[in-house]
Amino acid sequence: MAAWGRDPGDEEILRRSVEEERILVTLDKDFGELVFVLGQRHSGILRLVNVRGREQGRMILHTLSRLGQALEQNALVVVESDHMRVRMPDADPG
Repeated sequence: MAAWGRDPGDEEILRRSVEEERILVTLDKDFGELVFVLGQRHSGILRLVNVRGREQGRMILHTLSRLGQALEQNALVVVESDHMRVRMPDADPG
């Protein structure tokens, strides 16, 4: 787990997760925009939406057990209290 002295910004957090080959767990929707709109690289993103603080750990473990392989293949997984959405990276056209 990375420790930050001050907020380095979303781009730096995303860059470091790629450099360290880590899945990024976040509540922040801006990472999806960095990846799918601006084309930034990532190594898997798990975003929690409207999941209560006391439920977050359980939901993360449940998601990793079900979709860990997809996350390792650089998926963006959005988890809400009642469902999950998975978006796999686009295939390289070239």
